[in-house]
Amino acid sequence: MLTHRENHLGIIGQMGQHIVITGVSRGLGRALTTALIAQGHRVSGCARSPAAITELSQAYPPPHRFAALDIGDDQAVKTWAASVLETDGEPDRVINNAGLVNRPAPLWQVPAAECQAVIDVNLMGTINVLRHFVPAMIARSYGIIVNFSSGWGRSTSPGVAPYCATKWAIEGLTQALAQELPPGLAAVTLNPGIIHTDMLEVCYGEGAAAYTSISAWVTVAAPFIMAIEPTDNGQALTVPTP
Repeated sequence: MLTHRENHLGIIGQMGQHIVITGVSRGLGRALTTALIAQGHRVSGCARSPAAITELSQAYPPPHRFAALDIGDDQAVKTWAASVLETDGEPDRVINNAGLVNRPAPLWQVPAAECQAVIDVNLMGTINVLRHFVPAMIARSYGIIVNFSSGWGRSTSPGVAPYCATKWAIEGLTQALAQELPPGLAAVTLNPGIIHTDMLEVCYGEGAAAYTSISAWVTVAAPFIMAIEPTDNGQALTVPTP
């Protein structure tokens, strides 16, 4: 007789997985959304840009669903999560991708509002998403949580201290969460590598173009993320270089 988890995996293998992704409007989140939908998975995504959400909703109608919200707003995340769970059920994977980086400057020159925005999205936004989705995953006894970290979550550079602080925090938060999860679930951090995104251009300017393109990255990253299993719980992972 199949166990609950084996039966569940057999079902999702046939029907595709339900995947929650934050920050789907551009960059890595948009690329992952496109790739995973192409692979037959259902995506429930969010981003702050209403225009981008409208575009995604037109390009990918139900069963995919997209919502405009700020993940730093706990009440907004609570409302979104409740809608997702009621309409589409528990996610098989939650990918906390949304992130901000401060404009490079010594820490004492980063405006308080800019520093707070980085913290609110990168750290508190991740916590808010976990708060409202993880209980349902625990009740179902299966789920993979992928919290995007960074090379700057495992090392540091001058000029991006607020960003480094949030990504180091994500590493510690995920380790603690991994210890709290019951069998059948996993929480991992994922360093995507150095990818030519708008965010990288903020840090590196024209030099960002020398790094891996998003299109090349996603061909490796999407299957890598989908291969993460409950036995990977607590791991600090890095997407292989394309």
